[in-house]
Amino acid sequence: MTDMTVKTPWHLWAVGVISLLWNGYGAYDFIMTTTQGEAYMRGMGMTQPMIDYFNAMPMWMYGPWTLGVWGAVLGSILLLLRNRLAVWAFAASLLGAVASLVFGLVHPMPELPEAMAMMKWMPWVIVVVAALLAWYARSMAKKGVLR
Repeated sequence: MTDMTVKTPWHLWAVGVISLLWNGYGAYDFIMTTTQGEAYMRGMGMTQPMIDYFNAMPMWMYGPWTLGVWGAVLGSILLLLRNRLAVWAFAASLLGAVASLVFGLVHPMPELPEAMAMMKWMPWVIVVVAALLAWYARSMAKKGVLR
């Protein structure tokens, strides 16, 4: 029997590090929002109606939000470790992101100030990035790069 090893492609490290930075910011935002609340939100430039919207979020929505954020962070770490469980972590993150997006579509945010207009599109960007990371991890697992 021969021992076949699959060489790690350079792009795995690039995707892994960039995804960890991207998802690390999501984790920072999650921690600051849940621990600092209004003070953090005001510091980020949110208006009172936006703060009220986030404070009125039902408790059950913390499940998808938590799954989305921490599944992504775990997926990034597992990808860098070349562990095939990254596929499942990114899939869980995608599920959480889609659930959050659907909630936002059913319960839209209040009018955003011009300086924060981009926030209207962030749930879509997050879902697209989560889907791409899940696809990438699955692709790397299929090629035998993730063990």
